[in-house]
Amino acid sequence: MPTARRRHMITESERVARALDDAAQRWPTDRGNRSKLLLRLVEEGHRAVLDQRARDVVTQREAVCRTSGALTGVFGGGYVTAFREDRPA
Repeated sequence: MPTARRRHMITESERVARALDDAAQRWPTDRGNRSKLLLRLVEEGHRAVLDQRARDVVTQREAVCRTSGALTGVFGGGYVTAFREDRPA
């Protein structure tokens, strides 16, 4: 089918074949269409990536909140100025 979109070719290696066989069990109505199963796997993988990204953001924000203010008072007034004066230009 003509298209201006990029195409991708995937060889059905043992790993890919196992993934497709497992997908056929998950989506039995598409068992006879390995291309459709591959698209379903891509969609599921994408959803998993987005879910993990959202969990990572929550974890990072919790870490920032948990450690916020942990070094308050450690560096005295004028620290940044003194630090800059010590360093060569």
